[in-house]
Parts: sequence; C-alpha cells; structure tokens
Amino acid sequence: MATIECVVDSRSELGEATMWDPRERVLWWVDIKQRLIHRYDPATRENVSFQAPQDLGCLAIRERGGLVVTMTDGFFFFDPATGAFDKIVDPEENIPENRFNDGKTDRQGRFWSGTMHDKVAGKTAALYRLDPDLSCHKMFEGVVCSNALAWSPDSRTMYYADSFEYAVWAFDFDPASGAIANRRTFIDTRPTGGLPDGGTVDAEGCYWITLPVTGKVSRYDPSGREMQTIVLPTALPTCCGFGGPDLDILFVTTAIFGRSPAILEKERNPGGLFALDVGVKGLPEAHFRG
Repeated sequence: MATIECVVDSRSELGEATMWDPRERVLWWVDIKQRLIHRYDPATRENVSFQAPQDLGCLAIRERGGLVVTMTDGFFFFDPATGAFDKIVDPEENIPENRFNDGKTDRQGRFWSGTMHDKVAGKTAALYRLDPDLSCHKMFEGVVCSNALAWSPDSRTMYYADSFEYAVWAFDFDPASGAIANRRTFIDTRPTGGLPDGGTVDAEGCYWITLPVTGKVSRYDPSGREMQTIVLPTALPTCCGFGGPDLDILFVTTAIFGRSPAILEKERNPGGLFALDVGVKGLPEAHFRG
C-alpha cells in the first residue's frame, strides 16, 4: 500500500507543474492562480516561493541554469537568483481568452507546453514545441485544455490530453525531429469519474495520471490497462512527477480552486503538496537545451 504524506500544507489555489532538479536536489512546482513558483527541498523540508507577474503554466530546468516557464503570455526564461523574467515568444498573442497550462521537456531537450481556454468554453487552444534554437512550433490544435503530457522511456510514444475530452491520447513520436502522428485513445477517463490532468511515466514504462474531483492518482500499463489507483485525502490532485535523490517519490500537487469552505473542511490538507511512496521509481526529466 502506498504511503501518503503532505510535505507542504500550502493550500494552493491551483498547484501544478512538478519538476525535480537533480543538480540541486529540489522540487520545482507552481501555484498557477496565486502566481507562485515554489522550490521545495526534501532534505530541509523548506519551501521557498517566487512571485510571478502572470498566471503560470508549467516549467522546466534549463541546461545552462535557471528555468524556462510558460505564463499567460507565452514562453519565458526565469532566473531565480534575480527574479527576472525574460520573454521568449507568445504564439497566441492574438487569442486573449487563452493562457498556457501543462507541459515539460521531451527526452531530447525540447520544451513543450499547451494552452487552454481560461473559461473552458471554447476549443481555441493548442500544443506548442519550443526548440533549443527558440523557434516555436504549433503541434496540435482544437483543444479546450492541454494536459497530461509525458513520453515513454524509449521516446517513441507521446501522451497528451484535452481534459474536457475525458481521454488521454497516445501519439507516435519521432525523437529526432519532434514530430507527432497517429493519434489514438490511450485511456478513457470517464469510467473513473474524473478528467485527466497532469501525467508522468515511471521507469517501468507505466503511465501515471491525476484525476481531479475523484481524489485519484492512477497507474496504467503501456496498453492502457489500469494497474493501481491511490486515493488522496483531498479531491483535486492536479499533477504528479517523480523526484527525490533516487527518483522514488511521487510528488503530487493539489488544488482548492472552485471548492467551497464547507467542502474543504471535510478534506485533509487540500491544496497541499503530497509525497507518495508507490513502490516504483521514475525517470529523470531532461533539461531544456535552449
């Protein structure tokens, strides 16, 4: 049975974007709506926060230092030492109803992030790939809310979801070019009662997905068969990623967004950052090479 511990009782409005930094041995994560970038050190249990100027999407570690992040208005570099945000590109500057959301680097060091319609009322969003030369490419469109991005250990399969289609899709992935093709349904989440949010892949090639509203974090084998489900003590898990020096901790962010005080009173550590011992290890996330 998995052990579950709340390591930061942050009451995040919308926690997201777990990313382990093996150099510093810290976990980076965000609160989208409170516009905070967090840095959690498991060794000291200290969580340090940095204020961002816009709603956040996701982040990744830069190979040359600092972070690359997405916010409402596109892709940015962020220097934690100075607090400076330097804009790279906004591929949706003419779509003001959208903001950036989930994403991460592929294993070849390209940074991917998708957008969402902020009121979840239109299919105006898309998935973008930022290459190391800082060129930006639209890879998929017609989406309400981009989520669940991850890659198989051999980089031949990419996982991605529009949360409001209640499905995680699998794509054929070309690691050399970053091209995607052959979209098909990998997981239909409707039977779970939840929609797909943040995802990751473990060292055995199995896919983990958070399922908000249900409180569930579930593991699926490469064929899409459910293998394990863990229920958190709060209803809105939002993102998951492996971390710790041995990559044997599954960190899970949660949210209180849209929940009434009466409902939150019945839950334990809503909006907190949780650490789960699930009995398997993760894979190191690549750094952005730009």
